[in-house]
Amino acid sequence: MYKARPDRPVTLPLMSLHLPLAGWVSFLHRVSGVLLFFCLPLALYALDRAMSGPQAFDEVRNTLAQPAVRVLLLLAVWALAHHLFAGIRHLLMDVHVGVNLAAARRSALIVAIAAGVVVLITAWRLFA
Repeated sequence: MYKARPDRPVTLPLMSLHLPLAGWVSFLHRVSGVLLFFCLPLALYALDRAMSGPQAFDEVRNTLAQPAVRVLLLLAVWALAHHLFAGIRHLLMDVHVGVNLAAARRSALIVAIAAGVVVLITAWRLFA
């Protein structure tokens, strides 16, 4: 580590921190929320375009069929799944369910696996 002067604020080197899985799940919950915030206007625009007529619907469908867009859709699905499962985990912990160390680690693992399973199923459906 480094030594900071006592009169200066301490800035932690973020790359040297080693978070446990529960910390990563909590951090990624925030990241997924930001991703969903930015995806919402795009999704609403695509929905508005698709609903404006048959030709516009075909344009939106063709755009969504491109491989790069499908990867972005997969990222959005991960954000939605992770945010949903981690949010349920946080709500349960707010009412003191699963707050001990073993249960918190187990629930973090369940969130990570559940979001991964949703992404794998979606990827199978998108790219099959």
